[in-house]
Amino acid sequence: MDLATIIGFAAGTFVLLHALSANGSIASFWDWPSVQITIGGTIFATMINFPMSKLASLFPVIKNAFINRTLNPSDVISTLVSFAEKARREGLLALEDDAAKLKDPFLQKGLSLVVDGTDPELVRNILETELAFLEERHKAGQGLLEVMGTYAPAFGLIGTVIGLIQMLKRLKDPSAIGAGMATALVTTFYGAVMANFILLPLAGKLKIKSAEEILLKEVMIEGILSIQAGDNPRIVEEKLKAFLAPRMRKTVKSRRGGDTALPGGEEEAANG
Repeated sequence: MDLATIIGFAAGTFVLLHALSANGSIASFWDWPSVQITIGGTIFATMINFPMSKLASLFPVIKNAFINRTLNPSDVISTLVSFAEKARREGLLALEDDAAKLKDPFLQKGLSLVVDGTDPELVRNILETELAFLEERHKAGQGLLEVMGTYAPAFGLIGTVIGLIQMLKRLKDPSAIGAGMATALVTTFYGAVMANFILLPLAGKLKIKSAEEILLKEVMIEGILSIQAGDNPRIVEEKLKAFLAPRMRKTVKSRRGGDTALPGGEEEAANG
């Protein structure tokens, strides 16, 4: 689980509810017409903007913001270095069993292509093409939330205009002024909270997760091609460590004779 996302939502919700109840009842911030305008308008405008096939991925996309499924880069590099050592000693065919044990589909595919004797340029093209489409799918998931984050404040403003119109039409009726003003102000509040506390932060978290996964896939591609080229394991390690921040390079440890089945390894952590 992604603790930062969970703690952020839990703490943010607590602070928001505490602030709303500080000088009165939380019930005063509930207005059903405002909910319909803001949430309903945002959802239906998003349905107009996107096809149903994209909308169907909304909940899996949101779920991925709360789950950590990306592999540790240090573990990936250590595994690739161990593969390089084994390939130098026993040949590329000796990696066939190791490839079958891998839990990451992308790394498994790349290593299988190498074991099958696929041309290096073709291996790079296949993996980079898959990576490019993976990035596009991630961007589609992020874009869905970003669009919703754009619509929510807009429908909050629409609700404000509706509430003001209702209020101005009933100025002779003092009892109607309060209801109209409540709709006007609460709708803007709902739109701002939806956009800035839920939708846009989730899109930002998915963007970060996507960047991490794409970097990891680039490490895999470089490592697979280095193994196929027969590079010295020490050179492979130094080449792959260049992808990492200096503080992370110290965490890379040799896995000579260790388990080569990486933990986790589910693909598309930022898209679902």
